[in-house]
Amino acid sequence: MDLHLQGKVIIVTGGFKGIGKGIVMELVHEGAIPVILNRDDDKTEEFKAEIEQYTKDYSVYLLDLNDTDKIAPIVEDVYAKYGHIDGIVNNAGRNDNKDLESTSWREFEESIHGNLTHYYELVHAAVGYLKESKGSVVNISSKTALTGQGKTSAYAAAKGAILGLTREWAAALAPDEVRVNAIVVAECWTPLYANWIKTFGDEDAQKARLSVITDKIPLGHRMTTTEEIGAAAAFLLSDRSSHTTGQWIFPDGGYVHLDRALS
Repeated sequence: MDLHLQGKVIIVTGGFKGIGKGIVMELVHEGAIPVILNRDDDKTEEFKAEIEQYTKDYSVYLLDLNDTDKIAPIVEDVYAKYGHIDGIVNNAGRNDNKDLESTSWREFEESIHGNLTHYYELVHAAVGYLKESKGSVVNISSKTALTGQGKTSAYAAAKGAILGLTREWAAALAPDEVRVNAIVVAECWTPLYANWIKTFGDEDAQKARLSVITDKIPLGHRMTTTEEIGAAAAFLLSDRSSHTTGQWIFPDGGYVHLDRALS
């Protein structure tokens, strides 16, 4: 299916690896122009080498999104370069396991800032251009906002707020025909997830821990792939989903909504 994304300029945060990279590569395959905002890390050159196998039509801006005041000038530069901004994917963030018992309120606020504030600022800075293009916003959230996890109060709070902002922005921007949706990620196989699994010991211990997780995923008893998240995001960004807004989409194998005791 042609998603009509050819030449569309889409800003993606945290696009060098994991879910962000899955989204970027799907956009590239659909002919969109991804603009990646990512911290300067050891994946920069590897990412550029990979994306340039498919396209030279992309941009990268290196910044720490905690430096929130630097976001608006980048948005202005993107618009000056391309003349339009057609979509935003708010993806960057990490589960930092700031739990209730040991996290001070200052640490809690720092985590909220790192996982939430840049979502707001990026859309705030780009909203006029999104109205101009009748564009689309996709916010990446997490199952922790709905299921809890028991040891990540700050991250769960940020991801819950992202779901609230998705509905709020969808309502606020509906008169301008700007659509806003969220993807709620459950168990998705990423490099960060793989590194976490490695902490459980040798290969047999890792497989045992992974089985405990995948056994609870009703559809296929397997992890979601970053490509599947990317495909969902591309669809929501496209005019093929032109009457979809304010929705929370769950490409999670039924993890959140189906009984995880299914056998």
